[in-house]
Amino acid sequence: MADPFTTARLSNGLRVVIEHMPGVKTTAAGFLSRTGARDEDRALAGVSHFLEHMCFKGTAKRSGRQISIDFDAMGGHPNAFTSQERTFYYGVVRSCDIDAQIELLADMMRSTLPPDEFDMEKKVVLEEIAMSHDHIEHVTFDFILEQIFAGHTLEWPVLGYEETLRNLTRDQMYAYFRRRYAPGNMVLIVAGSADPGDILESAERHCGAWEPGPELDERSAPQVRAGTAVKQVERFNQQLIAISLEAPAATDSLHETAQAVAAILGGNNSRFYWNVVQTGLSPQAAAWRLDYADSGLLILSGQCEPKNAEELVEAMRREAATMCRQPVEQREIDRVKNRRRTSLAVEGESPYHRLVQVMDDVDYRGQPRTVEERLAAVERVSHASIREYLDRFPIDGAGHLVSVGPRDWPAEK
Repeated sequence: MADPFTTARLSNGLRVVIEHMPGVKTTAAGFLSRTGARDEDRALAGVSHFLEHMCFKGTAKRSGRQISIDFDAMGGHPNAFTSQERTFYYGVVRSCDIDAQIELLADMMRSTLPPDEFDMEKKVVLEEIAMSHDHIEHVTFDFILEQIFAGHTLEWPVLGYEETLRNLTRDQMYAYFRRRYAPGNMVLIVAGSADPGDILESAERHCGAWEPGPELDERSAPQVRAGTAVKQVERFNQQLIAISLEAPAATDSLHETAQAVAAILGGNNSRFYWNVVQTGLSPQAAAWRLDYADSGLLILSGQCEPKNAEELVEAMRREAATMCRQPVEQREIDRVKNRRRTSLAVEGESPYHRLVQVMDDVDYRGQPRTVEERLAAVERVSHASIREYLDRFPIDGAGHLVSVGPRDWPAEK
């Protein structure tokens, strides 16, 4: 089978990765900037996410209004997201319009951060922060990071804090922007039916004049803390309990097995579903992964009436301990592998989904994987790999327990 990938690097350091997908009628493109909340100083917490907003607000060539009009004119569906480790801007168009979309996205990557838009958009981001405080899931997630990664840059939320956003100036953002959005810290990723040679020409034409930036400091790996922490929030009606356990990083060879462990324990039709949710103890209980380039967590979480918090914790810990001590049934392995196979097969036919998968591989593994290579990783999930996972990353330990809700429980240790 011919290699579907074309990779190149422009003289200014910008990397270009293309997956050619013959037979589809659309092409997706996106710019990855390897920057996120963990790359911020405490005083700048939230700048990466705020910057994502500002890149849609105007360039030397276009106003924010014109950016929206130009995307709409080509029938595009632009979007972006910011996480702890990356910011990604992307869209999908008919393949005949891919050069226009790359030009528009590239123009946004050199935003002027219009001063007249800065204060207005700051209000939008502050409103996002306020809204997040109304959702127990958001409050709990931020509390988990704050407790587990205390003293490390992973501790602050992607949205930042009200005080850091209010004090942030455009000049501070612009300095961060120039440093973190240098071409050597970015990747143009394309997936679809467009000709790879044409994509490389577009990249050179629209990005080749970008000035190289400075060398960036290496990220430091965090230490995962154990313990107990309580956030009493009386306006919520339910208690949300989360037990966080150390798990493989996104770059670990056991990454696919880690996904399977989480799915067997707390995914669809899982042990949590039948033994916790269906017993009436919790309307929502799950096990889910949080992974970074250099660390990872398995998080067991559930909501319940505050008076049932002890029982919920006992039930989740019981299921985790049972999984450690008794072999997982083959039918459970087959079930989660089949769901994963189907998901990858469906996504493999979509330029949009392939764009995101290639981005993830390039960022965490240095190079893209084909759909077949991803499926091969699923095939390697087995009794042996699950046993290796549980030996390296036991899930029956204390971990770090956080409790959020109206009840002041348990007593912090």
